[in-house]
Amino acid sequence: MTQYQTHTTKQKLETAILIGVHAQTDNNYNFESTMEELASLSRTCRLDVQEQFTQNRTNFDNKYYVGKGKLDEIKAYVEFHDIDVIVANDELTTAQSKTLNGNLNVKIIDRTQLILEIFALRARSKEGKLQVELAQLDYLMPRLQGHGRSLSRLGGGIGTRGPGETKLEMDRRHIRTRMNEIKHQLETVVEHRERYRNKREQNHVFQVALVGYTNAGKSSWFNALAKETTYEKNLLFATLDPKTRQIQINDGFNLIISDTVGFIQKLPTTLIAAFKSTLEEAKNADLLLHVVDSSHPEYRGQYDTVNQIIGDLEMGQIPQAIIFNKKDLHEGTLPATNKPHVFVSSKEQEDVEKVKELLYNEVKKVLTYYEEHVPSSDADRLYFLKQHTLVSELNFNDATATYEVKGYKKE
Repeated sequence: MTQYQTHTTKQKLETAILIGVHAQTDNNYNFESTMEELASLSRTCRLDVQEQFTQNRTNFDNKYYVGKGKLDEIKAYVEFHDIDVIVANDELTTAQSKTLNGNLNVKIIDRTQLILEIFALRARSKEGKLQVELAQLDYLMPRLQGHGRSLSRLGGGIGTRGPGETKLEMDRRHIRTRMNEIKHQLETVVEHRERYRNKREQNHVFQVALVGYTNAGKSSWFNALAKETTYEKNLLFATLDPKTRQIQINDGFNLIISDTVGFIQKLPTTLIAAFKSTLEEAKNADLLLHVVDSSHPEYRGQYDTVNQIIGDLEMGQIPQAIIFNKKDLHEGTLPATNKPHVFVSSKEQEDVEKVKELLYNEVKKVLTYYEEHVPSSDADRLYFLKQHTLVSELNFNDATATYEVKGYKKE
């Protein structure tokens, strides 16, 4: 009887360890939750996380990131367990990255690179891909010497998507040229979007932007409200490409709703800069719908992080309403905020109506009240008011043969 040898086609995951320094000077973040996120980001990047090493220090070590003793401990573990990748919880300096690489002789990836990697995996549109490449090149430019060597020696896997190894080995001049090319292409996209936005402004179209922490459920709500099917998955940074759709509330009032890229603790500034055009949709909004995953144990911290980034992006003055999402998975006390809010699940049709009601009430607050008498013969005017203003009352006066319209409009 012939024996057939079977070969597995399952790809072997790269093994990784996580390292993090809880610096006493860095109190802006919850250290434990940033480490949990790092593990989640690593899994999203298809890394097999074996262990994590953390250390409390007054400051990050300028040379090694971690202290010398901790470095020896990490080195012993890496050699014994044959680890492929080390992931640091902070953005490393060129010196730290080079020294770690030289001492441990494995690939060193920091938090920024990890997020860039996910962005490279997620980008769907040409614009999204260009933005990712620009952010990666911008990040790698000052670090070329250290990373180029480690990546070319260690081959593929994490840290090589996007620009790839060959581009890393180009000189700085070529990279600058490529960055300028990308910027030029992105400017065209931005101008195109700007024209659309100006048109909407001229037509007094009301704009709503969905914002929130990554994986809070923004795309689910975008789909529920716009009856669309965008990429909706339980993944970090599932949405990178801005989606904008027109929806109707209150039997006719048109508004524009946009989905945006999710936020995260320690979101690198290079990424905020790269995804500026994506976030422009939110910056020009009349109302922010802030989606919060109320089932997450750290939802308060995530809520605060998003508000901090909203402030950094100079969007703090835009009115905000909160969608406490994933009601079906929530346990414990009800979420609370002093802002207008609903506690819902995108899976429930009656909750979709609750969100539309929240939208109606919040839109009303931003608009200006008006009253108008429209002759019954002027059907066009009546249709226009129903589409472009939020009509709250419509009565027909038999004596004057006119419609008495009360509502709210954009100034």
